[in-house]
Amino acid sequence: MSSAPARRRLRLPSFSVQIVLGLLLGVLLGWLALTIGPRPDGTDNGLTVALSTVGDAFVTLLKAVVPPLVFTAIVASIANLRGVANGARLAAQTLLWFAVTALVAVSLGIGLGLILRPGANTAVSPDEAASPDSTGSWLDFLQGLVPVNVLGLAAESAPETAEDGSLLGVTTEVSFNVLQLIVVALAIGVAALKVGRKAEPFLTFNASFLAIVQTVLWWIIRLAPIGTLGLIGRAVATYGWGSLTSLGTFAAAIYLGLALVLLVVYPVLLRAHGLNPLSYFRGAWPAIQLGFVSRSSIGTLPVTERVTHRNLGVPRAYASFAVPLGSTTKMDGCAAIYPAIAAIFVAQFYGVELAVTDYLLIAFVSVVGSAATAGLTGATVMLTLTLSTLGLPLEGVGLLLAIDPILDMGRTALNVAGQALVPVIVAKRERMLDVERYDSANAENLFDEDETSARLADAPR
Repeated sequence: MSSAPARRRLRLPSFSVQIVLGLLLGVLLGWLALTIGPRPDGTDNGLTVALSTVGDAFVTLLKAVVPPLVFTAIVASIANLRGVANGARLAAQTLLWFAVTALVAVSLGIGLGLILRPGANTAVSPDEAASPDSTGSWLDFLQGLVPVNVLGLAAESAPETAEDGSLLGVTTEVSFNVLQLIVVALAIGVAALKVGRKAEPFLTFNASFLAIVQTVLWWIIRLAPIGTLGLIGRAVATYGWGSLTSLGTFAAAIYLGLALVLLVVYPVLLRAHGLNPLSYFRGAWPAIQLGFVSRSSIGTLPVTERVTHRNLGVPRAYASFAVPLGSTTKMDGCAAIYPAIAAIFVAQFYGVELAVTDYLLIAFVSVVGSAATAGLTGATVMLTLTLSTLGLPLEGVGLLLAIDPILDMGRTALNVAGQALVPVIVAKRERMLDVERYDSANAENLFDEDETSARLADAPR
């Protein structure tokens, strides 16, 4: 008897290749939408709307799964570490390396600002100066730490009015503060350890819930190539590249600084710890790519945590703690390179001479201040914190807003790269890193089935 021939499954390209294909197709469609131009009434054309809808939907899905993922992962990591002293040491090491890499990044930013002098080589008009809508202050750090509620949720309502001033309705948006969520999860995890055996059913349920959340998460992340297409397509269609002409030196300084940190500083740190930089980039590349197109460290957080553990060999218990913490406080792009160069740009534009103490203040704000803006959004807030500390006019922020989305792609990519790098360094120093897995890092197995049984086995019994 002849057996029926086995059916061959269609083999798709690797996840990284799919992301690249989505990026290239997105650029093409974005350029097409930009060529078509807006409708006669000034609104976006249909292709631009479609790209925006696809991109926004993907980021929204990612953000929706972040709160349960962060909460359950941190509680499980505290339970798995089984020792507050060990957890405290890891946390201290993590924060120390956050500060070290931020100090190096801001030093490079200051150097580039002094050498390239972007504020003195610009065609931007002073008429474009405008105060930002939101600013940062040192009190935001304390406010960001204190949980508003158990999930760190916040709601903001805005009225919708017609041209005649009549009220059409009220739009309410619900957001969450990741830093507050981390504080709550840490407290509950430590409390569960203190309670002892009575908390074991809760910790077992938490581990099972984490397995379910991660399964749903990977269903969403499989859509990343489509989301990339929409996100990069919208960026090209909406902003184009024409606005770069007036701020070309400033944009070049920013991207040069980002490239030096990503391609020089990070590899040097890895080499200093006996690790191959190429393995790091192979493993972390899916998260770096997604950070570039999504412009959201929070939205990329699930992928960053995944590659940090799955590809780079960082223990799951530690990665699930360090990566969410890094997504709010580790921002070498937004909180180091960008505010340093931008502050020097504003000072040069307004003819303000900065003293050595001012440059030391820039470094201080970059190293410490990123935590102060953890509960807020965007590099603009971090820049206003730097300008206000130096006594520079906040109106200078308006000079840079035209190209901020273009710069934000590179800033976020560097943020994400640093959020994966520090856990690798700390794990290597603590002899926790799976070096064999790190050396063989690639994105091919990003969607392999997790060891669900092993994850449940890690739960306390």
